[in-house]
Amino acid sequence: MTQRHSRPTRRSALLLGSVAAAAGLGLPRRPQAAPRPAPQEPPAAAQPPAAIDSPFFADRVAAGALPPVGDRLPDLPRVMDMAGLGRRPGRHGGNLRLLMGDQRDLRMMTLYGYTRLVVYDDALELVPDVLAGFDVEEGRIFTLRLRPGHCWSDGSPLTSEDFRYWWEDVANNKRLSPGGPPQALLSAGEPPAFEVLSETEIRYSWQTPNPVFLPALAAAQPTYIFMPSHYLRQFHERHALRHELAAKVKENRVRDWGALHERNSRMYRPENPKLPTLEPWRNTTPLPAEQFVFERNPYFHRIDENGRQLPYADQATMTIGTSALIPAKTAAGEADLQARYIRFDNYTFLKEASKRMNFEVKLWKRAEGAYFALLPNLNAIDPVWRDLNRDLRYRRAISVAINRADVNKVIFFGLAKESGNTALPESPLYDPALAALWIQHDPALANRLLDEIGLTRRDRDGVRLLSDGRRLEFTIETAGENTEETDILDLLKQDFLDVGIKIYPRSTQRDVFRRRILAGQTIMCAWAGMDNALVTPEMEPDALAPTTSSQFQWPRWGQFFESNGREGERPALAEANELVRLYGEWRMSVTTAQRRAIWREMLRINAEQLFTIGVINGTLQPIVVSKNLENVPDHGLYSFEPGAFLGRYLPDAFWFDEAKTEGEG
Repeated sequence: MTQRHSRPTRRSALLLGSVAAAAGLGLPRRPQAAPRPAPQEPPAAAQPPAAIDSPFFADRVAAGALPPVGDRLPDLPRVMDMAGLGRRPGRHGGNLRLLMGDQRDLRMMTLYGYTRLVVYDDALELVPDVLAGFDVEEGRIFTLRLRPGHCWSDGSPLTSEDFRYWWEDVANNKRLSPGGPPQALLSAGEPPAFEVLSETEIRYSWQTPNPVFLPALAAAQPTYIFMPSHYLRQFHERHALRHELAAKVKENRVRDWGALHERNSRMYRPENPKLPTLEPWRNTTPLPAEQFVFERNPYFHRIDENGRQLPYADQATMTIGTSALIPAKTAAGEADLQARYIRFDNYTFLKEASKRMNFEVKLWKRAEGAYFALLPNLNAIDPVWRDLNRDLRYRRAISVAINRADVNKVIFFGLAKESGNTALPESPLYDPALAALWIQHDPALANRLLDEIGLTRRDRDGVRLLSDGRRLEFTIETAGENTEETDILDLLKQDFLDVGIKIYPRSTQRDVFRRRILAGQTIMCAWAGMDNALVTPEMEPDALAPTTSSQFQWPRWGQFFESNGREGERPALAEANELVRLYGEWRMSVTTAQRRAIWREMLRINAEQLFTIGVINGTLQPIVVSKNLENVPDHGLYSFEPGAFLGRYLPDAFWFDEAKTEGEG
């Protein structure tokens, strides 16, 4: 299934101050609470095990082109206890084959590598990864400690200078960051005081708490607060010789040094093979190409309990082709690990092919709050429809008219879960009462609610009439990216007709789909629910409040928030304004207890108000895995956030067992 994400890349710097004032909401005072102790890094072994190198580098080490592996690792590598993680310690070797539909999918290697300053572990707790550790004081002072001896993939040291370069020469450079530092580096609209304490210690201090900071560093698309300064200085006007920089700009046919720096510094989408990386594999293939070859990072900082440097797989190849053909190519055995561009409706076909080919098909649980939800547009431009969508009785009638059990049985073979759009059972914030709220199939109740609104008149076809005499019929729009949406809507047609509502499903191209919603031309759309339903109190609850125009239930209210009141509309419902207030309170919180209470209240309001009407969640994602690829869990949670799809399950620890299949890799 094509992934659907509605998170913005950045929001206004003053989102908490001016917008709350413009909306008439008072921000909470800074909480006077005891400092929350920072999560501590796991105790390290007194002495890491002796390092074991991959034969992949034997010739280079012998020739003196690479140091021995013991000299390439940090002084304190991150030791991954495979047995403790329920995995088997592996062996080096092999080529991990992936199929992708677009060159932009190079970012999937950054997602699967999931190398971050801090990462989410199996318990959804933040733990150090690239960092050796971190300390947090009063929720506003963050001291980050690097691993001594840690190097970039080209062997250059990773030091505090890489953080200083990003902060001073990129984040606060008007040409490279015209909007200033990213949102995660702002608290109440103010940037931090940045300090270099030593070669391996950096500190960020705010006047007010910044609970967004650490989660942003661990995100699937992280906020990068460092860059390989030794490489990028050659493209920066402050550091490069003017005539040399001008020659590079001319050679690369870009408009100025800023465009050149941007092109060469993309860490999330590794298009530049010369850009040093900290990821498990580094790209060796320049654009454009139909196949990209990634080879192991000789300086990667993780080892297993036996001292074997990760990743286990020496190479990964990403072959680019037509996305519609990927299920067929996967069935033909052309991938060792494949989840992207295959959907649940491919499962039967893939399962049958697996009987003849060298792969198996695992089913992981998807982690959206709702795989499929209906979103009434509370900002519809038509006043009659807008008022109806804002009537809670109408939203409840829509919800209880839906036969979710029928959807589950017909589309998902009963393997999914009928639920509202809320946290999943695997989340510490899950509340079964909220998941079950207003999801019962009760046409009689739906009819009573619609009658109560005043929609009592019907035409000959039994379709209710609006207050102005028009039929209660409307189009539910989709982005047309999978057939399951259309199949579900075909089932809902009869459910709604039973209570006097006529719907017409319509698919449009995604850009058109988004524009129509923001313009208020769409009355209701079908989309996913919460992108991340594996929420914890430490994660930002921005998806539960009007914070961005890409929230399709209230796009103009979100636009008002993200534009600092310059565009869009102030929220017109008290409950929506309360969500904005609670979000602001979370942004000023210090303790986990405060954040947990805020999350629970925001989840409660959303469940009761049905701003999004969840239909089904807990659907299954096929994961195709070569039979000789070890350590891929049989069961997992598949989501962009938290954990970057497969990334939280450590693909660098997947390994090929040559004893199972001769010649693989």
